[in-house]
Amino acid sequence: MKALLNVLTDILPQDEISAHCDVPCGIYDPKPAQIAAATVAKMVEKIEALPSENQSIDDKNNFVRMVWTKEEHAQKCKEELLILWTDYFKPEHLEMFPNLHETFWKAAKLCSENKQHVSHEAAQKLVDAVNEIADIFSKSKAGK
Repeated sequence: MKALLNVLTDILPQDEISAHCDVPCGIYDPKPAQIAAATVAKMVEKIEALPSENQSIDDKNNFVRMVWTKEEHAQKCKEELLILWTDYFKPEHLEMFPNLHETFWKAAKLCSENKQHVSHEAAQKLVDAVNEIADIFSKSKAGK
């Protein structure tokens, strides 16, 4: 079978093909990262609102669920950002946005910080960073 494939590739014309992304163009969108960052911020808000003393079993259960949701969405945010960073943005975007790599790197680090801590400030920084990336994404689409 392998020999037959080798013969066919030798005699059939071959065109070089290339692709610049893993999925068809136009599917990239920062909205999932924005929703994930907003969820992180909302979970931090809810965690901080829980009573600190005399917690019921339901309060403890809600705490665990909120922390789990915060962790899950911080990871989802990071994954969505990395897809945009590594698959959507190209060298020509670096010319338009010279701080692109640093912006993404800091946002990804904020995802990790929000997994490690319950901090309103860190959650808001994540929301702001993801919104900044969404703005850059929008501007990059307008430039096409």
